[in-house]
Amino acid sequence: MYNSKEIKTLLGKKIKEIRKKQNLTQEELAEKMNIDQRNLSKIECGNNFITAETLSKILSALNVEPHELFYFGHNKDEAELQTELLDKINNKNINIKLLYQVYNALK
Repeated sequence: MYNSKEIKTLLGKKIKEIRKKQNLTQEELAEKMNIDQRNLSKIECGNNFITAETLSKILSALNVEPHELFYFGHNKDEAELQTELLDKINNKNINIKLLYQVYNALK
């Protein structure tokens, strides 16, 4: 489980990640949200947590769904990912043939 500081940090990183994927500067996103750039910077750095109103502005400005901002699974390190995959394989909780096809497609 995440504590509040970790959530602020992860959420800020996710907002920044999506902003950069959309080729937006902090200034451009802040302008779209009608907030001060310094406030956006503090959010992205994990220093400020967002209000529901600011969350709504971020979702609208980035044109994303809430679950896209709050999914942090992509931040797992390699060891965590390996352990999770091996557990799924060992417990037969995964379609091995499909996993193998994906692996072959990617190599």
